[in-house]
Amino acid sequence: MDLMTMLQSQLSDDVLQQLSQQVGAPPAQTASAANGIFAALLGGLAGNAASSQNGLQSLIMALDRDHDGSILDDLGEIIGAMASGNQPASNALNGAGILSHILGDRQETVAQQVAQSSGLTTQQVMRLLPLLAPVVMAVLGRARQSGQLDMGGLLQTLLGSAQSAQSSGYGDLIGTLLSDALAGQQGQQPQQGGGLLGSLLGGLFGKR
Repeated sequence: MDLMTMLQSQLSDDVLQQLSQQVGAPPAQTASAANGIFAALLGGLAGNAASSQNGLQSLIMALDRDHDGSILDDLGEIIGAMASGNQPASNALNGAGILSHILGDRQETVAQQVAQSSGLTTQQVMRLLPLLAPVVMAVLGRARQSGQLDMGGLLQTLLGSAQSAQSSGYGDLIGTLLSDALAGQQGQQPQQGGGLLGSLLGGLFGKR
């Protein structure tokens, strides 16, 4: 299961139009930035889940409690409501809260790197981040609801999808997010660069 491909499939013309309107950018640039955000969030989720058993269990609990994937059924309308602040209070749509859990204080760093690659400004990417974070959780939640992701399967899927997301041009960013999380687990200094991703994932897969 390639989560990156599943996430990209959510970028319908209607969804892209809604996102582009919110940031004032052409759809092609918005799609490029969205792909970067998806890649970064997968890297962050994979790193958090792999860094400790508690991290993986917390993700499972959040998916089971708050994210059943139902927002994907009318995503364009929901994104418009989220951007206008008219959506009902819901953990499934709490983009800021989701980002805090996944990226913590690395949100601006992610936005800067995505901006450089997509042509958007950092401020535009920062506006996209809370709109797209719920989409990532919804895709994971729907896959879990369908019985495709048990605890072990979720970790393997996140790691494999983070690896495949290198082809989106954000390998360095994903490698940094993963190494930041995993260096603490392994007692090593954090390292930089997407070239580390294969060795990090190889080490993890070799342990499991």
